[in-house]
Amino acid sequence: QVQLVESGGGLVQAGGSLRLSCAASGTSFVINTRGWYRQAPGKQRELVASLTISDITTYADSVKGRFTISRDTPKNTVYLQMNSLKPEETAVYYCNYVVLGRPYWGKGTPVTVST
Repeated sequence: QVQLVESGGGLVQAGGSLRLSCAASGTSFVINTRGWYRQAPGKQRELVASLTISDITTYADSVKGRFTISRDTPKNTVYLQMNSLKPEETAVYYCNYVVLGRPYWGKGTPVTVST
């Protein structure tokens, strides 16, 4: 059973930065895709960034140039560096791994961006 634990969320002023981490355990299988999603109050969960096993990255248009997804394979951890944060990016951020075609989710870490 894959377990994902996010950390690094918190309160930050607009224009500030945060670095989210997601530590994975419980799998020795190949991880096809690592990703970060977010869900703001009253809105649907949306993709923020993803990273494939081939190191192909995908970003939501709204975060391109400001957010960076990366991984530390030996530590089985994926990161999301978020710069120039905006108030509308206040949300719960979730880590997602796809292992053998099955998605796994963390419980999320809240990010609040104040004006």
